[in-house]
Order: sequence, then C-alpha cells, then structure tokens
Amino acid sequence: MNDDMRVVFESRNRRACADRALVLAAAEVPHQVVDDLSGYALIVPAEYSAKATTEIRLYDEENPPERPRKVVPYPYQNAVPGIVTYVASIIVFAWLSWNSAFGQDWLSAGRIDGVLVRAGEWWRSITALTMHADLRHLAGNIVFGSFFGFLAGRLLGSGVAWLAIIAAAATGNLMNTLLLESAHRSIGASTAVFAALGLTAGFVWRAKLMSQERWSYRAAPVVGGLALLMYTGTGGDNTDIGAHLMGFVCGFAGGMVLTLYRGRLTDPGWQKKAAIIAPATVILAWIAAFGG
Repeated sequence: MNDDMRVVFESRNRRACADRALVLAAAEVPHQVVDDLSGYALIVPAEYSAKATTEIRLYDEENPPERPRKVVPYPYQNAVPGIVTYVASIIVFAWLSWNSAFGQDWLSAGRIDGVLVRAGEWWRSITALTMHADLRHLAGNIVFGSFFGFLAGRLLGSGVAWLAIIAAAATGNLMNTLLLESAHRSIGASTAVFAALGLTAGFVWRAKLMSQERWSYRAAPVVGGLALLMYTGTGGDNTDIGAHLMGFVCGFAGGMVLTLYRGRLTDPGWQKKAAIIAPATVILAWIAAFGG
C-alpha cells in the first residue's frame, strides 16, 4: 500500500466493510480495512479509488439493504368471559352426571359410543365433551382448557373462539370414532382442549403473526403446537390419543379458515352471536341426548 490512500466506504459495522472488501478482492483492487473510534473504513490507493467506488456502487445496487417487515399490531381481545363460562359449564355438568341429576343416567346418554354414533347419534360428539370420570380428570381439563382457551380467546374473541372449539372438538370426536372400532367409548373435554391448541396454532401460522423471515420462525406455531400435543396429550393408560390428535387437527384447520375472517373478529355482533350459539349448541345436544 502506498501513502496516498482514499476512503471508499465507511460503516459502524465491520461485516459491511468485510463484504465490500471481498468485492474489491474479486475485482483485483488493493484495499485495506481500518478501524478507529467511530467505526470501520475501507481504503484503497488513490489510483484505484474510481474503480473501487464503481464496484461498491454496483454491489450496493444488486444487494439493497433488507427492510424489516412492518409489524401490524394485532387487536388482542378479552378471553376471560369464555374461560369463566367453560369452567362453570364443565363443573356443572360434572356435578349433574356424578349425581344422576333429574333421575337421568348422564353417562349412558352422553358418552361417545361407537355403535350409537354410527347409528346417527351425532350429539354424543358434543355431550361427551362435558363429562368427566372423576375429580382428577375434571381438574386436568380445567387447567389445560383454561390455558389453551385463553390463548384462543385472546386471538379470536371469547364467543368465536369457543364456538370454533366446540365445532372442531365435535368434528374431532366424530372422526376419531369413525376411525376406531365400534366398541370405542370415551368422555372428557380433552378433545376440546387440543382443539383450542390447534385453533391457536393454525391461526397464528396462517395469519403470520410471528416473524416469517426464517423457516424456523414460520414453522414455530406448528412445531410448538405438536410439541405440546405430544407432551400433554399422549400420557396415561386411559388417554384417548386419537381424539387428542383429531381435536388438534380439526382445530388447526379451523384456525386457518378463521384467518379469512380476520377483519371481522373484533366485531361485537359476531362475538355476541357466537357467544349465544356456543352454549346453545351444547344444550341442544343434551336435549337430543335425553330424547327431547
């Protein structure tokens, strides 16, 4: 290097200087990266300054700086009403079934029964969601259902979220029952719990609420949902893994569909209608179960 050196590029980022130094090296331009207290500079002999400036300009034109994707704030909603209704509902129905309220055999009338579902008793896919074998079974679904239901409610609003959860869980129960032997029987809200998880994962993934700039970020909602499904939904001798999986799959599909109506999810009218339809669906299912 001679004594007459010219600065052709400056940056606070050493990587930026190193990248352009590679460009000059490829163009056979003598160069040097120097640093001082204010940052880094790329210098070349004076006779090469014009060529170096041209090479760096061409490089910059071909490699414009990445502009971060503008993040649009998402209008998270109040999930508490849905959680309160969910918890109160499954506690009430548990008490009714455990005490054979009104002289009815709630278990026989409402559980999933493969033979009877195949015979047309579709309502069992809904009524079974409200029944639990014992206090431990009930407590587990209260905890996990409240957690995943809260996430879904924050994204979709309490009314729409729980209507979608019931629809996805009922569909998951029907699919699981039709895939298994006719003697299959089950009860519990766990299918709804994993429908809520799938609903959240599907909506977050399809709506691109997480960064999409790396494949790992794009896949995070799906991978995270499946990981939680595997961790919380596959243990125990009496665990209905098929129902959990079908609930998650149907919920995931439902979450993707709901992104098409993303702009209307904050509409109070939608939320109120859904909040009425959701419990009404459960009540009508029980009326059908008792032959009403």
